[in-house]
Amino acid sequence: MTAFNRRRFHAALASLALPAPFALRAEDRFPSRPLKIVCPFAPGGGSDFIARVASTLLGERLGQSAIVENRPGAGGTLGTELALRSPADGYTLLLVAGSYTVNPALYKLRFDPVADITPVIQLSKGAYVVCVNANVPARNLHELLAYGRQNPGKLTFASAGNGSHLHIVTEYLFGMAGVKATHVPYKGTGPAVTDLLAGNVDMLVAGTEALMQHVKAGKLRALAVTTAQRLQAYPDIPSVAEAGNLPDYDVVAWHGLVAPKGLPPAVLATLNDALNDGLQSKALIAQLEPTGVSPAGGTPGQFGTLIKAEIPRYGKVVRDNHIHSQ
Repeated sequence: MTAFNRRRFHAALASLALPAPFALRAEDRFPSRPLKIVCPFAPGGGSDFIARVASTLLGERLGQSAIVENRPGAGGTLGTELALRSPADGYTLLLVAGSYTVNPALYKLRFDPVADITPVIQLSKGAYVVCVNANVPARNLHELLAYGRQNPGKLTFASAGNGSHLHIVTEYLFGMAGVKATHVPYKGTGPAVTDLLAGNVDMLVAGTEALMQHVKAGKLRALAVTTAQRLQAYPDIPSVAEAGNLPDYDVVAWHGLVAPKGLPPAVLATLNDALNDGLQSKALIAQLEPTGVSPAGGTPGQFGTLIKAEIPRYGKVVRDNHIHSQ
């Protein structure tokens, strides 16, 4: 080999040792370390459960663990603010529920609920159930609403607290139906269910997981579900739209994931693809179906559209009923 060729050979070897201009370093590949899902609610509830479902799906499909960090307080705003102040690198995600779209009307937020997020995916969709205790004479929603119109303020309804999502969606129902009822707030869904069973309040709108066991036992009466269509898990329960003759009433109980604004498109695509794939799992569908909750999925844009639509809708309910936070 001539000296000239030796120089060319060694130069070629050196060029192979150099990183390609567009190659990712190991630390730049996503994900290269564990992820965190901030759940702004206490452990043990429905939001916590969905957060842990999401963490499992991400761990299985991305090869990195995803831990759930519970940061409850102020209707979820404390944990939300913490998460949205994190770097927009995909390693910190935020679990949001329907209450996220109510909070802008209840709290002086230090973040913009639309501009300061990157929607990632809607994880779940389900319905609330309109239930009455066994002593209430109304056999269906039409009769209950008629009673409420004829007896303003006499019908009592429980909620998980002033300004809770359960409070808002019930006032939304009564506003649309022209009913004036008396709100009885509790510190959480559990105490509200307990007093409903005891006959201390007439009605509660809450999740299937909290109420249907008592409906099946004959202790409560389910009058309607809040979604526009009946639930596959409970096909005998009509929707509010059909049972109450309120075609525009459609309330979905949902959860989803968002990230801080500015999330790189490639990272967003990785997260969305992994979760969409996981949400199609037959085992997960079978696990959720008996609860009346279904995997959702979809694009970041679709989830963002849902959030944008619900903020003004529930904001109007808050203003019309002069509702304040707990």
